[in-house]
Amino acid sequence: MKLSGRIGRIKPSATLAINAKANELKRNGVRIINFGVGEPDFDTPQNIRNAGMESISRGLTRYTAVGGINELKDAVCSTIRADYGLPCGRENVLISCGGKHALYNLFMTLLDPGDEVIVPSPYWVSYPDMINLANAKPVVVPCSEKDGFILRPEALEKAITPKTRLLILNSPSNPTGKYYGHAELKALAEVLLRHENVLVASDDIYYRILFGGRKWVSLGMVEERLRDRIFTINGVSKSYCMTGWRIGFLIGDPAVIKAATDFQSQVTSNAASISQWASVEALSGDQKPAMEMAQIFEVRCTRVMEIIAGLPDVTCAPPDGAFYVFPNFSAYFGRKFGARTINGSLDLADFLMEEGHVAVVPGEAFGEDNCIRFSYALSDEEIEQGFDAVKRALEKLS
Repeated sequence: MKLSGRIGRIKPSATLAINAKANELKRNGVRIINFGVGEPDFDTPQNIRNAGMESISRGLTRYTAVGGINELKDAVCSTIRADYGLPCGRENVLISCGGKHALYNLFMTLLDPGDEVIVPSPYWVSYPDMINLANAKPVVVPCSEKDGFILRPEALEKAITPKTRLLILNSPSNPTGKYYGHAELKALAEVLLRHENVLVASDDIYYRILFGGRKWVSLGMVEERLRDRIFTINGVSKSYCMTGWRIGFLIGDPAVIKAATDFQSQVTSNAASISQWASVEALSGDQKPAMEMAQIFEVRCTRVMEIIAGLPDVTCAPPDGAFYVFPNFSAYFGRKFGARTINGSLDLADFLMEEGHVAVVPGEAFGEDNCIRFSYALSDEEIEQGFDAVKRALEKLS
């Protein structure tokens, strides 16, 4: 049966493919340590779960307004005012079915065929495909490991053309965990001020998970003159261990938010009512569990970096937040195990799965083939055992 051309442009999700292969091996009795997961390994805090259950008991299970309940919009606005120091009203907020959905709504609302979107690499795996689905063109701008995988102003300037419509910034980043501080954002802002037609999608989904005492800063906080051109994507999934609840936010210019709401009305209608009420509690209730989780991730990150430092011929830019590391394994490319040659990150990820029983995500999926992404959203025991298995597998290569 003939499929649409847009479907042919989509590449299967690398993370889902890795998880599928890991699950297949598990079904065959093989114990797999999965470093590929992109979600916290903690349960949703009890107060949030209670709020979800209470909403069911109260019968709050019907359709809501397409753009979300006012109580959640108000909670989002309070969060933006408190954490960003920026004004925000209900007219600036759209509640969607997760951060990915919020981002897709934005792309479909803003982008036309031929428009270009600047995507710093390494990037989250879904950015290019979502841009392609909107019939626009992703313009990938490589960011080097020596620069900390941070987009430099000269690279941004060079990438901008008359067709450029949007820049994506993800901080802290998936897959690198790198963070754009005040100085880096100020340098990018100077470029953007010279190009008034370029909008910004600021993917801040990991913004609460920062290490080393870093304080949250975003482009709109650094440069007031850009605020009307910035669209913030956020949600509750990573900060509050609510990946399955599927609640994200799109925040920005009221006219665009209204148009994106109209688009969502013909695609999904509202996000789940129960999840919305639970998210009100997440944003407005006790923040201690979220803070404790971030602290645990920082401790794990320190240990993971110690372990990686002990892996021969492996380098790694230290993360500033999130729960990923993105070490460079390119020194192992060209090495062999029997008749097998490691030609890139995909080969190495497959080798580690089969020989080390460890699931990782190849850097090729993130636009940087020299590296592999490890999530440390696992127990301390699994982290130790998993990296020990990686080391033993690497020792087999010659």
